[in-house]
Amino acid sequence: MTMLISWVGNIPDFAVPFALAALGLILIERTGVLALGAEGLMLVGALSGIGASLMTGGSTVWALIIAMIAAAVVSQLFALMVLVMRINQVISGLALVFFCQGLTGLLGTLMNWTNKPVQGLQAQPLWPLSELPLVGKLFVQNPVVYLTPVIFLLAVLVLNRTVLGLRVRAVGENPQAADAAGISVLAYRCAAIAAGSALIGLAGAYISVLSTKMWVADMIGGRGWIAVALVIFARWAPWKALAGALLFGCIEALIPQMAASGIRLPQYFVFMTPYAVTLGVMIWVAIVSRDNNSQPGALGEPFIREERR
Repeated sequence: MTMLISWVGNIPDFAVPFALAALGLILIERTGVLALGAEGLMLVGALSGIGASLMTGGSTVWALIIAMIAAAVVSQLFALMVLVMRINQVISGLALVFFCQGLTGLLGTLMNWTNKPVQGLQAQPLWPLSELPLVGKLFVQNPVVYLTPVIFLLAVLVLNRTVLGLRVRAVGENPQAADAAGISVLAYRCAAIAAGSALIGLAGAYISVLSTKMWVADMIGGRGWIAVALVIFARWAPWKALAGALLFGCIEALIPQMAASGIRLPQYFVFMTPYAVTLGVMIWVAIVSRDNNSQPGALGEPFIREERR
């Protein structure tokens, strides 16, 4: 029973990075830009969050804000490649990941930020839900966990209930028609890349500043790639992405619980479990969803103003 209660209480902590990264990717891809650089941008957020925390005397709020700004700034390199230079979006996304891996590894070593502990945030009980039997620990979390559903709600309202959201979706579905209606396609795509990357950077900072509370090179460990798969699994719908993030949070939270309870499993089998589940989810999505109606119509296609589809 103790293991079960501890597992339930740790699920949100493992699920939040997947959820925030997936939501950031959805915001970008709703404008028609295929974003594969989440792994690299999460690394940027993780490193800059730790660096900001160490340089500001342990201010977690500033660490998270600076991590979001740093990821948004680095993402403009991707925006330059795909929007201005019109380089293939798949190649640009992969190049961004490799660039960020090298950059964060170099800066982390040069600044001597590796394995330096930071304070993070204390868990806060959400009374009276925190007093519930069995699931009460689920409501004793740090403030970012409570803030995540609010961020999702705001994103859904903006995308589905505002003129801004309508324009974002129009740019992703048919950029030529949006351009003819007077909407600046490049400006909307550039802004979406910055805003979505800020959320991805926050996901990375959550791992380093609030979960592990230190920086280690390549510490994201493939979570950015799982977030990319989550977006496909969710069919670009934020609430489905949140549900998928909870699924992967359940799996990741189970691994340390099994180790702590003395259940012996091969180490590499345990480490491959999230990726095996990702493959299973992708196969399931391919079987049950053979139509592409929920995918943005112009996803992955560069916008050239003179061309008409």
